[in-house]
Amino acid sequence: MPMRKGQKVTWNTSQGTTHGHTVERRTERFQFEGQTFDASSDEPYWIVESEKTGARAAHKESSLDEA
Repeated sequence: MPMRKGQKVTWNTSQGTTHGHTVERRTERFQFEGQTFDASSDEPYWIVESEKTGARAAHKESSLDEA
């Protein structure tokens, strides 16, 4: 089942597993916080938001796990 906006997810960071939710799906090349990401329909990225800090980050959909 494809991920959807607002879905609870987890992802790995250097500090360990982070819990949060999906905010926005990207399927074209984009810039986020000074970095360029090569998203595509075959390899989409999600902007995710940490439930603990509220910080947002971009991650490949394949690196996210359903919580």
